[in-house]
Amino acid sequence: MTRIQANLVLLLAGAMWGMGFVAQSTAMAAIGPFLFIGLRFAIAALAILPFALHESRRAERSLTPANWAAFLWIGLLLFGAVGFQQVGLLSTTVTNSGFLTGLYVVMVPFLAVLLFRSWPHPVVWPAALTALAGIWFLSGGQVEALTVGDWLTVFAAGFCALQLIYIGRSASPTGRPVTLAVAQFTVCAVIGMTVALAIEPFDWSAIFRAGPEIIYAGVFSGGIAFTLQVVGQRYTTAPQAAIFLASEAVFAALFGAWFLGERLPAAGLLGCGLIFAAIVAVEVLPVLLARRRASTL
Repeated sequence: MTRIQANLVLLLAGAMWGMGFVAQSTAMAAIGPFLFIGLRFAIAALAILPFALHESRRAERSLTPANWAAFLWIGLLLFGAVGFQQVGLLSTTVTNSGFLTGLYVVMVPFLAVLLFRSWPHPVVWPAALTALAGIWFLSGGQVEALTVGDWLTVFAAGFCALQLIYIGRSASPTGRPVTLAVAQFTVCAVIGMTVALAIEPFDWSAIFRAGPEIIYAGVFSGGIAFTLQVVGQRYTTAPQAAIFLASEAVFAALFGAWFLGERLPAAGLLGCGLIFAAIVAVEVLPVLLARRRASTL
């Protein structure tokens, strides 16, 4: 796979995730958030399992216990991300959720410093402040105007950042991206169903009413999109991958306006623009500056 093809794969994943915000939001008119997560990722695991088995048969070496432990850890991080995001959608809009989830791109370098003492490019710090300004405008210029759902979505972005870091550090070198995808889907399905059976009502008629959203989120924005993410990251640079994956925020706003009639005031649009500008700057500017320095040598 060429780098251009990998970037297009990641763009497609971003579009599927953006549309997935609509499905995630509307499904909860019928069922609870954890039941949706459990069913969604059970379908995702079953949809991708045949490809994982094919990958396993063609693999040159077996996975070690450490590899499986890394896969399960990444599954727990994914559950943290989708859990906070799904519950957050009970009290925030699809547009806000899409853009606030996109903050994971800015969070990645901060968490890399805290966890692994890996210092980012200096441009990261002003980009982070720009993102915070974006959140301010997104709330209408009042921090207290941010809903509980908005803050839960920020926590979800943190888990997304951790998942991205650990995929790069401990999972991608195994060469088994589809197996990783199925493993993390299974973890999310088991935990989601366990929590749902403990605290949420279980109604088959409600599940059938939410069937189209569950199937879309399971097969497309779940099984296919998350697998495309893991596969695409193996063939492109981290800055390009982050930019294309961050496109989910744009698609979330687009599909939220198209299907749900959501609209943002001018300040909200400015906030979204600042957040997306920060996401792009933190990944693009270091590359451009490095090329400029190289051309002057």
